[in-house]
Amino acid sequence: MSIAIWMTGLPCSGKSTLSLVLKERLHGRDFSHVEIFDGDEVRSHLSSELGFSKKDRDTHVLRVGFLYPLLNRNGVPTITAVISPYRKIRRQVREQIENFVEVYVKCPVEECARRDVKGMYARAFSGEIKNFTGVSDPYEEPENPDVVVETDQETVEESADKVFAVIEEYGYLEPSPYQ
Repeated sequence: MSIAIWMTGLPCSGKSTLSLVLKERLHGRDFSHVEIFDGDEVRSHLSSELGFSKKDRDTHVLRVGFLYPLLNRNGVPTITAVISPYRKIRRQVREQIENFVEVYVKCPVEECARRDVKGMYARAFSGEIKNFTGVSDPYEEPENPDVVVETDQETVEESADKVFAVIEEYGYLEPSPYQ
């Protein structure tokens, strides 16, 4: 059975870090192939011509969403770590994907800025970067995510535990015999 884990949250909220832990855990549960669509990586290869307008962000998210069924119909679990700031487009993607689990990677903007090794938040706060999600462009929090992880209050392992608990509860994965 395929699993589609879609993580959404502010830049530097912990989506990429959590996706790596989830991937390793899925490998440990006999999934030999697990794909991660990381926002920066996918943007550079799949959407490099796009900017950061609302239309371009929506197009980028829809492109990532298009890839899911291609892998999932072949039983490849897929994890996305993409900001995907707008509810309407997240909802549209969700409707197209089976076994979908939306994970809200919640973290205050101040903590995200503290974690930012690239200095993008500082540049956004100073006005140098326009349309920066959470600063000069909105991030619409999910209204009914399947899982909320709070990366400023939980370890990455605790967040992964919460995601796996929901995947098992939904019947997308058998409960671990080691629990």
